[in-house]
Amino acid sequence: MDTSILEDIGLTQAEIKVYIALLELGATSAGRVLEKSKLQNSVVHRALNSLIEKGIISYILEGRRKVYQATNPDHFYTFIDDKKKRFAQILPELKQRQQFAKEYREATVYKGKRGIHEIYTQILHASGKEYNTYGGGRRVTFNVMGETWWKNLHAKRIEKKIYCRQVFDETIRGFGKELNKKPYTHIKFLSQDFEQLTETVIRGDYVAIIIFTENPYGILIHDKAVAQGYKKNFEFLWRKARS
Repeated sequence: MDTSILEDIGLTQAEIKVYIALLELGATSAGRVLEKSKLQNSVVHRALNSLIEKGIISYILEGRRKVYQATNPDHFYTFIDDKKKRFAQILPELKQRQQFAKEYREATVYKGKRGIHEIYTQILHASGKEYNTYGGGRRVTFNVMGETWWKNLHAKRIEKKIYCRQVFDETIRGFGKELNKKPYTHIKFLSQDFEQLTETVIRGDYVAIIIFTENPYGILIHDKAVAQGYKKNFEFLWRKARS
């Protein structure tokens, strides 16, 4: 089971191991959790206490002995909603502070599949009228992140009503034609010679250059002038591409 999503929503590795152990053991003592998780005694007790504070596990007293139990996994929705409400409280102040900067420029390198996922997440949350991409190919779509991941990415984009224009190559015409049937989507194609292990994404003042090698990595650039330059490259390719 891929538990990385639990890290993404704020649990530590120790908390994840303790929580999974409790799911599998049911109501039990700290000693059995210690044995199951193979963590140090102090680490287990810290994780138990923090999970109780987060409302993800509970306990009852049997005499002087605490018996711990994982709450229903559905409770994570409440946990996530609480984090969203807390963030919403400081969001106006964060935006106000951002306005102090005259022009924001930044370039950040991300590594691994989780890093690539973060790049595309930031692009989806960026401001901008369109989501434009060019590059990639069959090896990118099917070998590195997997076709399901790409479909989920575009489902999120469409849910946000973000219109896209994208230039694919002929190696993924089937995938592109299927995607072209979706709303807010327009795909064109260049010859198979255009296939590459790099995809460039432009949205608003952001440019992402993602390299889909065996150990993928990418660069996310926040710079209006750079974004305008890459947008010109995209428009040139868009005029050359065929529907």
